[in-house]
Amino acid sequence: MTHPAPSPSDWTRVLARYRTPDTARSLFELIVTLTPFLALWACAWWMLSVSTTLAVFLALGNAAFLIRLFMIQHDCGHGSLFRNRQVCDWTGRAIGVLTLTPYDVWRRTHAIHHATNGNLDRRGVGDLPTLTVKEYQAKGWIGKALYRLVRNPLFLFGVVPFYTFFLQNRLPVGLMRSGWRYWLSALATNAAIGAALAAIIWLGGWNVVLFVFFPTMLLAAIAGMWFFFVQHQFEETSWQREGDWDVQNAALEGSSHYALPGILRWITGNIGVHHVHHLASRIPFYRLDEVIRDHDLLAQSKRITLWESFRCARLHLWDEERRKLVSFAEARSAAV
Repeated sequence: MTHPAPSPSDWTRVLARYRTPDTARSLFELIVTLTPFLALWACAWWMLSVSTTLAVFLALGNAAFLIRLFMIQHDCGHGSLFRNRQVCDWTGRAIGVLTLTPYDVWRRTHAIHHATNGNLDRRGVGDLPTLTVKEYQAKGWIGKALYRLVRNPLFLFGVVPFYTFFLQNRLPVGLMRSGWRYWLSALATNAAIGAALAAIIWLGGWNVVLFVFFPTMLLAAIAGMWFFFVQHQFEETSWQREGDWDVQNAALEGSSHYALPGILRWITGNIGVHHVHHLASRIPFYRLDEVIRDHDLLAQSKRITLWESFRCARLHLWDEERRKLVSFAEARSAAV
């Protein structure tokens, strides 16, 4: 007898047993990420006295550990790294100085992202600009040109990461009128970053900032933007109007399983198992691969390989009739 596939609510109950973090494992993951990050920082700094080119290469390599630190900060935001919420929050705030991300601001906007993902009537916070085919066609030539610019891969993965981490994060954008907590988060993070940069410049000069700090940050920001994009901007994703939208269905149907090679899974803290993460965000990142091993249905659901993911960069518009993300060319041909 064939049994029906579990519903999203069924999966939520099944996944509850993976939610408990292991404090020793969490500390281990933090140490094996932060220690090499700081060591490579020091090596790249020292290498400046030998070869600027080699220093830059080391700095670029260190972006891998910065990405992983951001993923650990991400788990802190969900309260999934440690059982104690305050320990999660203060760990996240400390890491936020390294990732240039005010923790409390990011935690709130990211929570909005989880609560509205895939809802066409609640777009705008914690997501990427996405228009439907009809919305795009209704715009004038200026509106269409601006949207094409925003969705252009060179702009989306070049300009936007720089703007987001170096400029936008300096203010509580999206929460400007939501209270003092978010202003304190942004300004305190800025002060800590400023003090760290001042010390670096005083001890090592501007070369350390230009050839060690900046390359690491920019490459990590670009890679982070790509992962965030692929996790929701794929052909068979899901968008619904408010009346038909459900948070659990959106989690399972609107988030990808980015099936990456082992080393990239480690660097990204298993964030590619994104459909499971959205279904049960309290699961620690180091237990997500356990979920995939235990449940083949989830392993195969919404699966995108590294090679297949590059095609996602040419998808720009949500087609409400065909229920898929399409390119500008596909939208144009369908309208003929």
